[in-house]
Amino acid sequence: MRDMMGMLSKAKEMQAKMQAMQEEIAQMEVSATSGGGLVSLTLLGKGTLTSLKIDPSLLKEGEGEILEDLIIAAHNDAKAKLEAMMAEKTQALTAGLPLPAGMKLPF
Repeated sequence: MRDMMGMLSKAKEMQAKMQAMQEEIAQMEVSATSGGGLVSLTLLGKGTLTSLKIDPSLLKEGEGEILEDLIIAAHNDAKAKLEAMMAEKTQALTAGLPLPAGMKLPF
């Protein structure tokens, strides 16, 4: 019975840590650029786009497709950085836990 209480206590502690980590991740900001700095943007931890800056030289007729590609590239770069930061924080939180291989947190 003592082991069961200890496990429940550890589970509650882990749940609180996970919630705190998720709140911390939600507040993170990540910035990325593409086209040598012609397009830059900022994402929040949940992937919300908060800032987009476009160099005026790209605002020419016929440059729309290039601009679209640069925005997508910058967004994908920022998202990859965000996912790496989240994985790093999750790994630090779950270090030492006997999790099955391939199991990712948060779920």
